[in-house]
Amino acid sequence: MSAYRWKSFYEDEDRPEKPRRFGVTEMRGPHYTLLTQNVLQDIFESMGQFVDGLKFAGGSHSLMPKNFIKEVTDMAHKHDVYVSTGDWAEHLRGKGPSAFKEYIEECKHLGFDTIELNVGSLGIPEETLLRFVRLIKSDGMKAKPQFTLKINKSDIPIGGDRAFGAYIVPQPQTYEMVEDVDLLIRRAERCLEAGADMIMIDADDVCKYADSVRADVIAKVIGRLGLEKTMFEASSAQTSEWFIKHYGPKVNLFVDHSQVMDLECLRGRNLGKNHTSVLGSSYSLF
Repeated sequence: MSAYRWKSFYEDEDRPEKPRRFGVTEMRGPHYTLLTQNVLQDIFESMGQFVDGLKFAGGSHSLMPKNFIKEVTDMAHKHDVYVSTGDWAEHLRGKGPSAFKEYIEECKHLGFDTIELNVGSLGIPEETLLRFVRLIKSDGMKAKPQFTLKINKSDIPIGGDRAFGAYIVPQPQTYEMVEDVDLLIRRAERCLEAGADMIMIDADDVCKYADSVRADVIAKVIGRLGLEKTMFEASSAQTSEWFIKHYGPKVNLFVDHSQVMDLECLRGRNLGKNHTSVLGSSYSLF
């Protein structure tokens, strides 16, 4: 009998079958590159068991014909893949709750399952944010607020509400602005209390500098919000590897469609590449 073994989801160190509550892989849909229905169909048919969600990143759905979006969402649902919006709700600022309610209804009609709220782009008071979360939930959809972790001093706003993002300097010996992480976490906690299903964290700035990764900040976010309720945006294979190395296969990640297979290899350690840093590491799960 051959020693080769097909991928399964029954190993203790891996994740369960879909729908999953942890170890979720959300895939970027049409955004940086144009994905045709044929390409998406190929991805779902060949790797569908590894893809949990499809996200129309950057508000790309607002540029597409509605019949195309509906065909894509229907295709995703046939493969047990949920569909999420990306940034766009910020265009409804100042138009009142009725406009946001209409947006929710339109998303639901098009087949979206989740509405993402980019907290930084929205720039709304916390109570309004929580009201948006409750409106989404009351319509039977899932809510996913997104927060951003920053480390560049140039990103620190001079005035206003800094809690829309956590601003962290890269040097471990400097703790200026780290207190903003607590503000971000508390706001995310209130979103979860209001019914949010997942908190998306854009931590690319924290992870892309290999020599200055603030692992303590990531650990603090996961420790307070929980591994199951937190999803991290991983813009590169190196970022995905960093998260799998430190938190194992159960961490939730948002990746480009081109990284799905590589991420699954990292999750299961059935590696097709020489990812020696992962093979030699041990995870710490929360």
